[in-house]
Parts: sequence; structure tokens; C-alpha cells
Amino acid sequence: MLNQWESFLKNLNVWVGSFTQFSPQGKQVDDRASRLTLEGLNDNQSARLTLQREGLQDLVLEFSTIARSTLFFENGAFSQGTIQFAPFAEFGAEFGLIHENRRMRLVQLFNNDGNLKSLTLIREHSEGSEKAERPQLSLEALLGEWEGETTTIFTDLRNPVTSTTKMKLHLEDGRLVQNLSFGNHIITSTAKIKGSILEFDGNPNNPIHILMLPDGASATFPTKLQSRQPLFLETGWLIEPNWRQRMIRSYDDKGEWTSLTLASERKIGNG
Repeated sequence: MLNQWESFLKNLNVWVGSFTQFSPQGKQVDDRASRLTLEGLNDNQSARLTLQREGLQDLVLEFSTIARSTLFFENGAFSQGTIQFAPFAEFGAEFGLIHENRRMRLVQLFNNDGNLKSLTLIREHSEGSEKAERPQLSLEALLGEWEGETTTIFTDLRNPVTSTTKMKLHLEDGRLVQNLSFGNHIITSTAKIKGSILEFDGNPNNPIHILMLPDGASATFPTKLQSRQPLFLETGWLIEPNWRQRMIRSYDDKGEWTSLTLASERKIGNG
């Protein structure tokens, strides 16, 4: 089993792409070309990150350890962000998914009032490779039956936990219905369809939004962060028409970051 540093090294590369910022409603507000160099130093015992973005000053960082705010999976996928939610403080997380010569990263930032402030979608490919990009995620692409497996890693670095997943998404009376199965349990939830936003209203006072984005990406977040309530943030990536990955960053009712889950799901039937 790879340790955290070895898993991070899966990201060493020169990544070219773009940083695209969206409003919470999904409107594009900024777009900048980017070039990110991640190189190993001292026989990969340390690393240097050089980020170049159009119109902004370069950022250079050198490091030899992984911060407590970050966890990596063995394939190089990762998340970094706030480790403790607190009222009246800014909060956010970055998610990074990786497949062959492509990476998709997404940053969710919330303001002091607990409302989503911005989303930044970062689409990258290895320098010199073909730029292959998926269309904007659509509801039609999500409909159907999905099966897969999840791996959960924990902030206290206890042993990972794996499980299987089953999910069915279909339309009923103009709403999206989601049936999620695990073991002998089935959880059913429904969502209003508002253009590129799916609004799951299981808690009518604080709906969960899924925002569908370019390159098959999606962002899942609560309408408002609330203290003394468990919360999660999620990012999804439809890498191929019948293959999707999701990453979930979970916090407990004390606001402490506890775990990170990576799901890999295949579509086995149409909705």
C-alpha cells in the first residue's frame, strides 16, 4: 500500500489547461489559461510546484511533507481544504481527480455567512498530449443504473474501508428520483430540476445542490453551511459516457473533517 507521499507523486507532471470560475448559479465569470509544473527534487524526497496563470503572478512552492488538510488516494486523486468548520469563518475545499493524461480539479469556496461564494473548475492535460474534453454534464447523461465501489480513507489514517454502491436515477412527474442502495437499505431522494442545477430537498430548509459543469464535472454542496450539523462536499467527473468518479469530503456534527471517499461507478442500464 502506497503512503501519502508516494500517492502524491502520481501527480508529478507538467499540466496545462485553464482555471474557470463560476458563480453559485453556474454562470462563468472568469477563465484563465494555466500551466502547472509539479517536479520531484532530491530523488523525489521533496517537490516543487510552479503555477502560472494568465494575467497573474507565478506561484512557486517547495515542500517535502503532506499537510494535515490533504489526503491522497493511491491513484493520485486527492482533496485538500479546511479541516475544521467554524461559523463566521471562510471554508472551502479542492478536489482533484486524475485519469491517464488528464486531471480535473474543482475548488468550492464559502464566505463567512456559510454561503457558496465561488466554484473554480480546473481542466488539465499533460503538456504535449491531446486535449480531450467531455461535454458539459447533462441530466440525460446521469439517468440510469450505476454500480461501483467506494474507498474511504480517514484523517486519523486508520485502515481504508471499501464497499459497493448501487444507484438508480430516473425521472418521475418532472422530478429526478434517486435510489441509493447499500446492503439491505435503500434511500430514496428527489430533486427539482432547475436548468444546470439539481436541488435535492430532503431537508427543505437547506437543500443540497448539484451543479452540472463543463467537461462532465459536477459540484455538490449544501445551500448553506450550518453549525452542529454533519456536512459533505462532493465533486463528480463523467470520464467516459458509462464511467463516473465521485469524491466526497465529510465532516461530523462538530465540524471536524473526518474522511474522504472515492467512488468509481459504471452505468449498467439506462433510466
